[in-house]
Amino acid sequence: MIVSTDQARPRDHALLRSMFEARKRVFVDLLKWDVPVLEDRYEVDQFDDPHATYLIVADRHGGHLGSVRLLKTTRPHLLDTLFPSLCAGGVPSSPHMLEITRFCLDPRASARARLVIRNRLVSALVEHALASGIKAYTGVAELAWLQQVLAFGWQCRPLGLPQTISGRLLGALRIDVDEDTPALLARNAMWLIEDIGDDAVLAA
Repeated sequence: MIVSTDQARPRDHALLRSMFEARKRVFVDLLKWDVPVLEDRYEVDQFDDPHATYLIVADRHGGHLGSVRLLKTTRPHLLDTLFPSLCAGGVPSSPHMLEITRFCLDPRASARARLVIRNRLVSALVEHALASGIKAYTGVAELAWLQQVLAFGWQCRPLGLPQTISGRLLGALRIDVDEDTPALLARNAMWLIEDIGDDAVLAA
């Protein structure tokens, strides 16, 4: 697991370029999102700035397998900038809260591999929160993915009713993280912190 933060020029880094390419394959080519694409190759938006943090699962050659982008909720982020109506009680914000965005699993991996990479990323989110003093995450998701996230076993709740926005049924959620979260995920076989196999390596 590689943590990348405070990158002034993210496309100058090979692993981040691989991540942006994977995001384009998933969110633009597969899911047909109307989001910016650079050089017909990279999915990069206004939130990919020096304030973003990336958690990346890489293979032995430094290639992207899965990733997630974390944004500070005390700065402009997706929920407060693009989707505030999804929060019934207002958009939550705190120095101890981050927004999860661009949860991306490389579509070229097998279904079984994607499941393992997903669990590694979920576990990494909790590890990162516990190590960084983060108490909660927020996020926006399409309904099918939102239902999966709610069922992972951690302390998670919707922030409002789902709404159809630009043809997609979206909902917002909040995930609270504390020292009990790893055990909650483990009960649902979601907790994975070890090496994920011969074809991938987790590097500090």
